[in-house]
Amino acid sequence: MRHRKEGKTLDRKKGPREALLRSLATSVIIYEKVQTTKAKAKAVQSLVERLITDGCKGDLTARCRVNQVVYGDNAVKKVVEELGPRYKDRKGGYTRVTGIGFRQGDGAEMVQIELV
Repeated sequence: MRHRKEGKTLDRKKGPREALLRSLATSVIIYEKVQTTKAKAKAVQSLVERLITDGCKGDLTARCRVNQVVYGDNAVKKVVEELGPRYKDRKGGYTRVTGIGFRQGDGAEMVQIELV
């Protein structure tokens, strides 16, 4: 039973859900804005915020933590060397979720998650 568990399941088991969130977080970091459903954006938003907060520290431990989550060395490098210094003085709130309408096929609410 999942009594009092945090986070959304997104109708997936643990492994596929973690892979989805990791790849979505990597895309947000690399491209700085991604169009996805509202549920996925809200689930990945906290993950991206934590990664950028770790990137602000810029030390080896932070680089290892980011490397455990995102796919690819170019995403790790971007978080630590580009996004970390960019948001150094900001106290959080690195992402913005903006509604863009509904998907044609099933009517799911689509949003754009982007770095501020």
